[in-house]
Amino acid sequence: MQTDLVYWILFAHMPRWTTLKTNKLIVRIIHNQKITFEEFFSLSHDEWIEIFKLDNKEINDLEQARKELPNYSFLLEDMLSQGYELIPFNSSDYPKTLKDNLKLKFAPPLIYIKGNKSLLNDATIAIVGSRKAGHTSLEFTKNIAINATKEYKCVVSGGAKGVDQTALDESIKADGHSILVLPQGILTFSSGMKKYYKHIVEGNLLILSTFFPKAGWSVGLAMGRNKYIYGLSKEIYVAESDSKGGTWSGVLEGLKAERTIYIRNPNNDENNANDLLILKGGKAVNMGGDLIKTNQIDEISLDEKIKYAIKGMALTAKQIKEKINYDIDTRKFSIYLNELPFVKKEKKGSSNVFIYKNESTQLNLFGTS
Repeated sequence: MQTDLVYWILFAHMPRWTTLKTNKLIVRIIHNQKITFEEFFSLSHDEWIEIFKLDNKEINDLEQARKELPNYSFLLEDMLSQGYELIPFNSSDYPKTLKDNLKLKFAPPLIYIKGNKSLLNDATIAIVGSRKAGHTSLEFTKNIAINATKEYKCVVSGGAKGVDQTALDESIKADGHSILVLPQGILTFSSGMKKYYKHIVEGNLLILSTFFPKAGWSVGLAMGRNKYIYGLSKEIYVAESDSKGGTWSGVLEGLKAERTIYIRNPNNDENNANDLLILKGGKAVNMGGDLIKTNQIDEISLDEKIKYAIKGMALTAKQIKEKINYDIDTRKFSIYLNELPFVKKEKKGSSNVFIYKNESTQLNLFGTS
């Protein structure tokens, strides 16, 4: 089994290979051909081409990766001696929620953990939002996290400043179950391991990473980590989102995948994109996380959606279409916008922009934040 894990490390971190490409090859090796990774690497290049339809570049990539096997063996031995565990995609311990939500396209071939792995089987919930979330959003986060603990649900967090950290802190304070998804390799989180040692040992907190164990923190890994937070969670609550960034893109991806995502209904004086996410299909909830069942939210008209989209903005017809997720020919939509009594068209450079009447185009020109 330990030899097998060395090969899983190799496949999980193939340079320049997408997750889907890696997972498809793994499926062909293990499930279709029913051979081990060691047996796969004992085959000739001609057999790789004939059986697995690999091209010369892919073969070269695999040969280069094979040279790292001795280093991966030492790495694996070191990790196991320190109490880390590795869970490959085909293991019964691999979280079903992650596999179901991300499928072969995005589900990581291998995850690294430390702590109580039974938490991977808990009912899971993520509370996501901006690093610069306001007081109301953080209060909402506290409410949802405390309620989750009362309902024996496990809070999945990325530990980032703002909503993520608040969700984790509140879960820990309430002696609830939590999973912390790292934006770095698990071996580079030594200070965090010390900070959370008590909660890990008590079985209330699981540390999880999908990245190479020695990878340091980076913006790219932090953005990539978001999909695993969403993937590990059966329920997703949004405390606060801008109209760009990790929360925004994560929610849109989730809605596109037809997942139910709960959005805190914003107050009228708030400057965030929560209302737009509701317009795009998110379910509006109050401060306690309860659904708001009103026609205004559930069956809002196209004109109301347009009002929300251009409030405080100066946008082209194409940008408005994208914001409200409305499929129509841009030229026809521009004509429609011209006829609306609350919309004003102005010229900016070579583009026509639409604004809410009585608002200046100096405000957030072409902005989406």
